[in-house]
Amino acid sequence: MNSQRLDRITTEAGKCGGRPCIRGMRIRVTDVLDLLSSDASFEEILADYPYLEREDILAAIEYAAQLTDHAVLRSA
Repeated sequence: MNSQRLDRITTEAGKCGGRPCIRGMRIRVTDVLDLLSSDASFEEILADYPYLEREDILAAIEYAAQLTDHAVLRSA
């Protein structure tokens, strides 16, 4: 885990409904993840969103990984 990278993820009540965003901008972590899951490359994302940086994309991935790092218990 890179805590400095995760500092790029911000939440503000008045922005994007309080959802996690990249560096206080109006691009949500989920927007970046959706682009990646649609097979967009880092280069394509950075070309389409010139205000983003490679570290922002990595921060979104790391943030998602951290949120899913918990046990899931199912009853039989």
